[in-house]
Amino acid sequence: MELRVLNYFLAIAREQSIVHAAESLHLSQPTLSTQIKNLEQELGKQLFIRGTKGSRKVTLTEEGMILRKRAEEILDLVKKAETEIKMSDDVVIGDVFIGTGETDGIRLIAKAAKKLQDRYPGISYHLSSGNSTLVSEYLDKGLIDFGIIFGDVDLTKYNVLEMPYHDIWGVLMRKDSPLAEKESIAPADLYDVPLILSQQESQGGTLTQWLGREPDQLNIAATYNLIFNASLLVDEGLGYAIGLDKIINTTGESNLCFRPLNPRLENKMNIIWKKYQVFSKPVEKFLEVLRQSFIN
Repeated sequence: MELRVLNYFLAIAREQSIVHAAESLHLSQPTLSTQIKNLEQELGKQLFIRGTKGSRKVTLTEEGMILRKRAEEILDLVKKAETEIKMSDDVVIGDVFIGTGETDGIRLIAKAAKKLQDRYPGISYHLSSGNSTLVSEYLDKGLIDFGIIFGDVDLTKYNVLEMPYHDIWGVLMRKDSPLAEKESIAPADLYDVPLILSQQESQGGTLTQWLGREPDQLNIAATYNLIFNASLLVDEGLGYAIGLDKIINTTGESNLCFRPLNPRLENKMNIIWKKYQVFSKPVEKFLEVLRQSFIN
């Protein structure tokens, strides 16, 4: 499977048309069609569903959708490798890729990046948001340099730098909600109210252990991947969102407020990277600044 052909495949997936993809690639339609047919034969799978005689639109099969995801990851990784290799030995220019969940602790990363920017303005930073499973997956595939995760770390796979920050769990609710009258929220307060949980926690985890109940024993009204989206559901009165503090602004004219859990539930934050990882110069410099910042 050639990188060139993967680019052809992605162009057709993007344009949903072999004709338009051929135009964008400056290829003839028969040449492009032949390349894709050869790819399908190589994989032993049909990648596109061709339109009817009156339509030139093509759509991805299930196998085609899997290949699209992997092809994008492969080409991103190739581009990243080319950029790192081409960098001059005397100039620190390049990219640092970080995967993280939603947390106010990212301010520590921002401060380190700003400190490094003053010395090396040619370094760019790229943040990808996701839960710990997605962050670990991206890290294992080499799509990111660092991952920021909560809780324990598999020390057989990753190096770890503990961040001097702990996220506090609590409940995001409307200010006119009955529970808003409390200074903190106990497990029993949440047993009979509609809850909005992160997709990861809705399958069982730290939070459900704190609650003392399995997910199927709770009234889960909705799940979320991004707490900002969950805050909109809360604002409309759909339920109580359980998440981390300081991500959603609850000051001023906001209709929302945040109450911590009691007993207190915290998450320690770690920045991790793969063992035996060979870093580019920008990534090495960034890790140096992180270590200095966290120690000081």
